[in-house]
Amino acid sequence: LNRSNSGKNEEKKGNKGNGKSESPSEGGKTAVVFSLKNEVGGLVKALRLFQEKHVSMVHIESRKSKRRNSEVEIFVDCDCSKKEFNELIQLLKFQTNIVSLNPPENIWTDEEGKAVFVSLDLDCVPWFPRKISELDKCSQRVLMYGSELDADHPGFKDNIYRQRRKYFVDVAMSYKYGQPIPRVEYTAEEVKTWGVVFRELSKLYPTHACHEYLKNFPLLSKYCGYREDNVPQLEDVSIFLKERSGFTVRPVAGYLSPRDFLAGLAYRVFHCTQYIRHGSDPLYTPEPDTCHELLGHVPLLADPKFAQFSQEIGLASLGASDEDVQKLATCYFFTIEFGLCKQEGQLRAYGAGLLSSIGELKHALSDKANVKTFDPKTTCLQECLITTFQEVYFVSESFEEAKEKMRDFAKSINRPFSVYFNPYTQSIEILKDTRSIENVVQDLRSDLNT
Repeated sequence: LNRSNSGKNEEKKGNKGNGKSESPSEGGKTAVVFSLKNEVGGLVKALRLFQEKHVSMVHIESRKSKRRNSEVEIFVDCDCSKKEFNELIQLLKFQTNIVSLNPPENIWTDEEGKAVFVSLDLDCVPWFPRKISELDKCSQRVLMYGSELDADHPGFKDNIYRQRRKYFVDVAMSYKYGQPIPRVEYTAEEVKTWGVVFRELSKLYPTHACHEYLKNFPLLSKYCGYREDNVPQLEDVSIFLKERSGFTVRPVAGYLSPRDFLAGLAYRVFHCTQYIRHGSDPLYTPEPDTCHELLGHVPLLADPKFAQFSQEIGLASLGASDEDVQKLATCYFFTIEFGLCKQEGQLRAYGAGLLSSIGELKHALSDKANVKTFDPKTTCLQECLITTFQEVYFVSESFEEAKEKMRDFAKSINRPFSVYFNPYTQSIEILKDTRSIENVVQDLRSDLNT
């Protein structure tokens, strides 16, 4: 490494003496973080590419990957031209997984050789919350309030039900980050409706739900009051999830845009409704309600691997274009809402939309269902159906496989920066230059040494 640096420095000195020093647009510092399998010779092969492209390595560090146990992540601080850097990245993609890189147009040396950090123009990037408290803004941007029912809604002509829905809207719109979630005293009619849904779905779970769901469901009964005669409180559920996977829930008044909803997942926050579907038809709801949230989503959000999968979809959405956010939302829909997985040679459901719908849960695991292998590139083009069964369901071998496919898919999203979730400050750090990447690497190194 020292020999490589020395040769590069001598070449620069010679150029300077001839009056042909590189311009700021041609050369400078940048950085790349890539992962590779922890095997003999892997790093040597990767570093040989730097030599072939005449890229000087100023600094290099390694650490065990938190993404895959069998891999290590390598941080390399480089000194090269934009052309050399771009050619290097193209070659690295064939041998490694690029975790993040500093765009070469953002940090280059000036005429005196000093590093110049150029701030990204974030004005053209769609707004996203930079700290967890800013989710208050997201939760207020409800597209359709829970009290504004369509004419074909079962509760449209029920004034008492509509007033009740308005109460839940007021609770959600008044909630702010850091507050305990208000406890709701559910009516006898609401408890009865919940009980019907709970009882009928509980009969199907042993033969239709995935192992991770079945593992957590009894714990929710023990610690959060999941019973036929009791509607669980969101505050109890949020405390339970925080201890299990780091997720929390917060009340929401109704539908959010895909961008705002996915932003919550980036912080391991799930926006959750508190209202109950209309009692005239307990087994049908045209919209997500607390039965869907508590019975469909929560048991799997308690699983650490599923929680990580959910958060990564959220992180990929931050600052992405409307088109890319829609693609991510569609992938979310066909995995976290309607996903299937294989366990012990059998199809099992992990999607919340299935696990909270008796009819569709039976249908999705029957011979009548059209089941395809999950591939984000094709899944993101599939139409999402709201009021009828899905035309197709997508199956993954495991959460881990689905997560890896989504991680690869996220690399195709055109974003001028990467993001890192800081769990200590519960904020999003933008990785846009060498300095910001080095700060994250330093934090991770400190974690490993303690």
